[in-house]
Amino acid sequence: MTRMTPSEAFVETLVAHGVTTAFGIMGSAFMDAMDIFAPAGIELVPVVHEQGAAHMADGYSRVSGKQGVVIGQNGPGISNCVTAIAAAFWAHSPVVIITPQTGTMGIGLGGFQEANQLPMFEEFTKYQGHVNNERRMAEITSRCFDRALSEMGPTQLNIPRDRFYGDIDVEIPKPAQFGRGAGGAIELDEAADLIATATNPVLLSGGGVIMGNAMDQAVALAERLGGPVVNSYLHNDSFPASHPQWTGPLGYQGSKAAMRLISEADVVIALGTRLGPFGTLPQHDMDYWPADAKIIQIDADNKMLGLVKPISVGIHGDAGEAAAALLQRLDGRELACDATREARAANTAEEKQRWEDELDAWTHETDDWSMEAIENAKDMPGDWLHPRSVLRELEKAMPARVMVSTDIGNINSVANSYLRFEEPRSFFAPMSFGNCGYALPTIIGAKKAAPDRPAVCYAGDGAWAMSMTEIMTAVRHDIPVTAVVFHNRQWGAEKKNQVDFYGRRFVAGELDAGESYSDIAIAMGCEAIRVDKIDNVGPALTEAISAQMDEGKTTVIEIMCTQELGDPFRKDALSKPVRHLPQYKDYV
Repeated sequence: MTRMTPSEAFVETLVAHGVTTAFGIMGSAFMDAMDIFAPAGIELVPVVHEQGAAHMADGYSRVSGKQGVVIGQNGPGISNCVTAIAAAFWAHSPVVIITPQTGTMGIGLGGFQEANQLPMFEEFTKYQGHVNNERRMAEITSRCFDRALSEMGPTQLNIPRDRFYGDIDVEIPKPAQFGRGAGGAIELDEAADLIATATNPVLLSGGGVIMGNAMDQAVALAERLGGPVVNSYLHNDSFPASHPQWTGPLGYQGSKAAMRLISEADVVIALGTRLGPFGTLPQHDMDYWPADAKIIQIDADNKMLGLVKPISVGIHGDAGEAAAALLQRLDGRELACDATREARAANTAEEKQRWEDELDAWTHETDDWSMEAIENAKDMPGDWLHPRSVLRELEKAMPARVMVSTDIGNINSVANSYLRFEEPRSFFAPMSFGNCGYALPTIIGAKKAAPDRPAVCYAGDGAWAMSMTEIMTAVRHDIPVTAVVFHNRQWGAEKKNQVDFYGRRFVAGELDAGESYSDIAIAMGCEAIRVDKIDNVGPALTEAISAQMDEGKTTVIEIMCTQELGDPFRKDALSKPVRHLPQYKDYV
């Protein structure tokens, strides 16, 4: 036991858990602890807005595999983080949000910046720790960091501001060590027997492969089966794209090759995935999920097993450990799929080539509205660009070991077809929460965790306007990134619904005020490139990456796009309107 202040106990516990970086905005509520961050080796990266800080902590944790840390002033500073913590929750990111609170003697009196801070995060955290006595500061702080890793999601550490002061005798706890096993032996045996009888098994590689550092085990299992591998939705980095068995992601704007191939499966091994509904819904007019296939689901969270899709075998275990255990059980066994290995490999290669050829030819959208938007673009200055053509050129120019974050929106979602990676912890998206303003701050956090890797974010102009001020964070604190802004002057994803369901009656979807995001970027202190010719897309990305990696400069690439639109998020989410009141009879 050592005599120290609660602030010292708090900071020393952060140090014990390996914290070197936190994101947030300074505040008096935690200033006594913040005062000793620097001598403890902790950098507080000050941001423009607290939502950005929490997204940065998310990106940092998804790249490093460690806890990301966000902290801010009580009340409004903390409430600004709710959206980003919700995104981290659906990404299973071990983010610790530290929420200093109104002092204990003022709670309930309606004082300055007072808020009941635990309920606002209750839905989006795996554990909430509240320091009700300063002598428990180290204990509860340490538990929040341990639980973020063991529960695979955000935790909240709530500290009334007066609890940072005083004198206590305390022992700083050591971080807990958590190991996850392969799952139950009975279930693993059942899964191995089922795989052995499969004639056309397909491996579905999910986020658990990334979080469990299990890429090698996933590849080994796939190669033993000899069949196609598909990525779960927005986990394009869960299997190397150069591998001949890789076929691309399922879900919204995913790979038709992956969808066709999984539709033929008799057994699906869902490795490290919750089989979320948005990643298994029909897409490209294909209801591809194999209704009659046997499903083996492996997930580190037992609550996910069988939650979304009926399964034949559920394995509560670590993705890598489970894959290794299955391989061991299959060793030396004759598998039914061995007899068709060459034919299945040929079918996989054929479907992949068919999809690549389609992407090469799919230079623009061809529905009536998009063709009208393309025609209108001819009146614009410059040769304004088709989003799909842009995405293909960006794909070709991507450097090795690149990290990419994408925002929510029409063009960003279409990018799902074009983003391919060779290593895990490379692709970040807001997952099921689907919030705008995600991509830029998240890639800043990712870059902070991996400064040796190129970092690129994609954002539409609507989402970009929500978060672009964090460019100042990147510039001020030497965290260089490259931002690609698709400037099409509209809220494209929702506007497509107005095209398909509401007779092109456009309400609140237009964003054109004549703004120049490249000019705004320069005003914030970074480099900028405006692109309105397709031949300049790849060179612009190459130039920006060179500036990032060689000169430490942040660059915004503003790409002037036509207003053509891809498929809507959910064709089943809306119906043709019905109107009964006479004043609305024309609105059908």
